[in-house]
Formats: sequence, C-alpha cells, structure tokens
Amino acid sequence: MKELLLRFVIGGVAVSSFATLGDLFKPQSFAGLFGAAPSIALATLGLTVATAGKDYAAAEARSMIAGAVAFFLYASCVSWLSMRYGWKAIVVTTSSIPLWFGTAFGLWYVCLR
Repeated sequence: MKELLLRFVIGGVAVSSFATLGDLFKPQSFAGLFGAAPSIALATLGLTVATAGKDYAAAEARSMIAGAVAFFLYASCVSWLSMRYGWKAIVVTTSSIPLWFGTAFGLWYVCLR
C-alpha cells in the first residue's frame, strides 16, 4: 500500500511539474506534450530504480525507447495518410495500428530480446 501511495504522489508531482513547464512555453499546445508520457516515464523509471535496481530500470528504459520509435513511425504514417489522401481519422488510425505493433515487437525481437 505504501508503494502504491508513493507512486501516486510521485506521478502526480511529475505530471503537474511538466504541465507547468509546458504552460511556460509558447504555443500552449506544448502543455499536453510535456504533461503526458515523459513525466510518467520518468516517475516510473525513478520508482523502478528505487525498488528493482538500475539494471532492471535500464531494460525498461530501452523498451520505452523502442516503443517511442514505433509510435513515431505510427504517428508519421497517420499524419501522412491523413494529409495526402484526406481519409477519415478512424480509418487511418485503425489501419495503421499493425504498423505500430509490428515495429514495436520487431524492435523488441531484434534489439531487446
């Protein structure tokens, strides 16, 4: 229970800090970017180092990097298809999900396994 409470507090402080940082910069749309994944990833890695050790946290960090690369390819593909062909968002996002999973699991298989 203590670890769970600690996770909530650290996660909340991290998200609030990054959201505040995002509000300081222009344009304001950066607030969402700063407040989401980076703050949660840093909080998770910090707790992992404290509870499971730095070797385990390093493996998680490498997995996060592979996931970010896969998401970048997915987002680039969705953006390109939407702008180039004007398809509906639900069609483009749904049909591009296999690219995301394929890239993530491919990177895992080649680099992280």
